[in-house]
Amino acid sequence: MSIGTWLITKLRGEKVGEDAYGNVYYKSKRKRADGAREERWVIYRGEPEASKVPPEWHAWLHHTVDAPIQAPTRSWEQPHQPNMTGTAKAYLPPGHDARGGHRAPAGGDYEAWTPNG
Repeated sequence: MSIGTWLITKLRGEKVGEDAYGNVYYKSKRKRADGAREERWVIYRGEPEASKVPPEWHAWLHHTVDAPIQAPTRSWEQPHQPNMTGTAKAYLPPGHDARGGHRAPAGGDYEAWTPNG
């Protein structure tokens, strides 16, 4: 977090809550003179990544709900995994250039197009 973000958060922010990942959510202390909606923001724990914001807090940040509502967890839900695109842990399908660029040969149902063929 930058010094500017820290300072604005301390001076103008009111802590609303924290999620299971340690992200802390704030809203502005003062009402805006022009009648616009209050500002809401999140201070991420660790690397700032928007996909770490749970659905209930996402709805609150975007003014969909007035207070975060904890939805019941489903048996099929899995814990959050960060987006690994662009890192050494990124998923690379078979045949990807970084895996040697060799893919399994196509089955007998593929016929290559050739011009005038």
